[in-house]
Amino acid sequence: MNVGNNRTRRTARAALALVLPLAALAACGGGGGTGSTSAEKGSGSGTIKVWAHQGQASEAAALKNAVKTFNSSQKKVKVKLTLIPDTDYTKTITATDPSKLPDVMEFDGPTMANFVYNRKLAPIDDHVSVKTLANATDSIKAQGRIDRKQYGLGMYDSGLGIYGNKKKLDEAGIKYPKGLSDSWTADEFTDAVKKLAAQDSDGKSLDLQENNGLATEWGTYGFAPAIWSAGGSLLKNGKAKGALDTPEAASALKTFQSWKTHVDPNTDGKAFAKGRVALSWVGHWMYPDYSKALGKDLVVLPLPDFGNGSKTGQGSWAWGIGADTKNGKAAGTFLDSLLNDTNVTAMTKANGAPPGTESALAESELYKKGGPLQLFADQLAKPCGDSDIDKTCVAVTRPVTGGYPTVTAKFSQALNDVYGGADPKTALAKAARAIDQDFSDNGGYKLP
Repeated sequence: MNVGNNRTRRTARAALALVLPLAALAACGGGGGTGSTSAEKGSGSGTIKVWAHQGQASEAAALKNAVKTFNSSQKKVKVKLTLIPDTDYTKTITATDPSKLPDVMEFDGPTMANFVYNRKLAPIDDHVSVKTLANATDSIKAQGRIDRKQYGLGMYDSGLGIYGNKKKLDEAGIKYPKGLSDSWTADEFTDAVKKLAAQDSDGKSLDLQENNGLATEWGTYGFAPAIWSAGGSLLKNGKAKGALDTPEAASALKTFQSWKTHVDPNTDGKAFAKGRVALSWVGHWMYPDYSKALGKDLVVLPLPDFGNGSKTGQGSWAWGIGADTKNGKAAGTFLDSLLNDTNVTAMTKANGAPPGTESALAESELYKKGGPLQLFADQLAKPCGDSDIDKTCVAVTRPVTGGYPTVTAKFSQALNDVYGGADPKTALAKAARAIDQDFSDNGGYKLP
């Protein structure tokens, strides 16, 4: 999915709201809660169907090459790959009956639990090798796990940070973090925003990727970390009340609201690259453009700490096995090949994302120790999962629930309302009520 312009790509891969109204996902499919989603093992040979999203050209080329290499490396399993346009992909899976889905399919990480709820995905534990599971990073495994069952693994992950213009920061006399251990507090970040704005002709010093829209998945992915960092959560034990609508969460969004005066709306997607602002709150995917524009003046900083430690979003596209496949063994054989370091490295060189395997991540020129994006690897090395969010962990998985479409739709709308001037306490309370009502109406989205 392209964000900002056709050259930049948000590999967080979560802009479902731009593809399909997220709340509609929960209503599609056959409903869940009962029955098995275990895939048949099958013969382990023959032709299997594989669906993937039609990503940017370099990603598509890497995937096609992985399939070609697999097909030519052995004669037992043949993969038939179908690429579906990015903007139609999630909608297509949602609208397709489980019996018509492929043996292997790619899916956007946050949609996984909803697809499991609608019996479209099966656990992969019994079909992929122990080596493949062991080499996946902890954050990748956290995104794809439900009740100790692994439903998905990704070739790559994602992360958030603050990109800074070192020259502008130095000119303003602002001390900035060197890593996770000394992240700005929320107050220190706010002070930096104000000081930088005071030295700017138009009073704008910060980019929040407002051009992507806040009432979209970008709003949730990009700014739920402020809630987590304040000690709140989007859900706790299946409830939004008491998690999302806390005084700490409201205070965090009040601070977020206060930045608007100094935010460049970034309508051209180039506020930071062109030097109009000194700070940009975004993810790893903007590094190529920013590095080219700023060179040695580019610094990469963690998100501010609202009291419970700096936090980041994580997660991206992942791969799983269709619940109705009759050849889970062959599907697993292909996934073992697809998720090896050769293919993971090729894919992440194509899209610049953090590799999803421990060994490929350690060797990545961008993310290895001493690399320009080491911060993102450091963050992903401290995964929280989606529930145990304390000061010691950093990378938080968006709620793994069949009701995620409702959670993100209501939270991002509340965020957008607050940004527009609404009272944070009122907006969050409204969102929490709507989420809990929807969960009540759907039996808590109990998974099979």
